Amino acid sequence: MPEGDTVWRAARELNAALAGQTVTRCDIRVPKFATTDFSGHTVADVVSRGKHLLIRLGNSETGWLLHSHLKMEGLWHVYDRGERWRRPAFKARCILETAQKQVVGFDLGFLRVLPRAEEDDAVGYLGPDLLGPDWDATEALRRIRAVPERPIGLALLDQRNLAGIGNVYRCEICFLAGVHPLTPVGEVQNLPRIIDLSKRLLEANKTRSRRITTGNRGRDPLWVYNRDTRGCLRCGTKVMHQLIGDNELELRDLYYCPHCQPAVHMASS
Repeated sequence: MPEGDTVWRAARELNAALAGQTVTRCDIRVPKFATTDFSGHTVADVVSRGKHLLIRLGNSETGWLLHSHLKMEGLWHVYDRGERWRRPAFKARCILETAQKQVVGFDLGFLRVLPRAEEDDAVGYLGPDLLGPDWDATEALRRIRAVPERPIGLALLDQRNLAGIGNVYRCEICFLAGVHPLTPVGEVQNLPRIIDLSKRLLEANKTRSRRITTGNRGRDPLWVYNRDTRGCLRCGTKVMHQLIGDNELELRDLYYCPHCQPAVHMASS
C-alpha cells in the first residue's frame, strides 16, 4: 500500500533517471491527456509531496507538471531502454523515454497534466510533508489540534494536517503511542510525541523496500496492522478490526489492540 515513504523512494528513483534529460517519447494513456506530447522537453526534477508525485518539465513559469497519485495499487518503474517490463503493458498509464531510460507509471490512481505555475493550486492544500523540506512539526500540531473532537485516527490520515501518513502508519503510530485510535484529539495526552513518532517512522523506512515498525526484519514487521487473525505482536490480545472514515465513501481499515490501546471516555458519548 503506497504511503509517503513509498512515494519518496519512487520520486528519488525517477529523479535520478529523468532530471536534466530530454524526453524523446511521451505516451500518456489517460483519455483527457492522450494527445499531450512532451517530446523535446527537458525534465527539471521529480519530487514527492506527501503521497503525490510531481514530474516537473521546463521552468517554473512556462513549464509543465505531470501530477500523479498512486492510490492503492499504482507504482512507477524505471527501465533501461529495451528492457522488458515487469508489469503488463495494458496497465501502463504513462510512458516517458529519454536517450537512456524508460519510465513507466502502472495502475496510477490519478494522473493529470497542468502548467507548473499551478503547482501550488494542485498540492498547496497539503499539510507539512513528513519527508519534505517544508516539514514543520509545530504547524502540523496546530492543524491537528484545530478540531479537538475529531478522532486521532482520522486526524493523522488527513493529508491537510500532515502529508505522508497512510493507513498502515496510522494504525502503527497509534499503537506505538499507546493511544486508542478513536480517542478525540483533545483528549490525547502527548500529541507532540505522536507527531515526532510519525516523522521518525517515515524517516526510518524511506529507504527500505519493506515497511518495518517493530524493528523485526523477519516475518513480523508490524505490531497490529492486518493482524486481526493473529493477535497483537506485543501481548497476544486479539487485534480489533473495523472500518472508519469521515463518511461512508472514505471508510478505511482500522486495527488496534484493546489491551495496549485502552479506550478512554469519548467526548461525544
